[in-house]
Amino acid sequence: MEKIILRVEGMACGHCEIAIQDAVRKLPGIKQVKASRRKKEGSVEYDSSRVSVDQIRQAINNTGYQAVL
Repeated sequence: MEKIILRVEGMACGHCEIAIQDAVRKLPGIKQVKASRRKKEGSVEYDSSRVSVDQIRQAINNTGYQAVL
């Protein structure tokens, strides 16, 4: 398992955190995900043989937020 912390722009409320967490959890190989609007970041623990960082970023971006390394 690997862990990455992405900066996430555009979160304003608890719903934003939940939307991001739900989107990332749908990907294969995700063990844990936590979004924090206060910190403006998302922490993801994942299996790199099943999902890539680009796929994780794309899932966040598809929810309307901007994930950057």
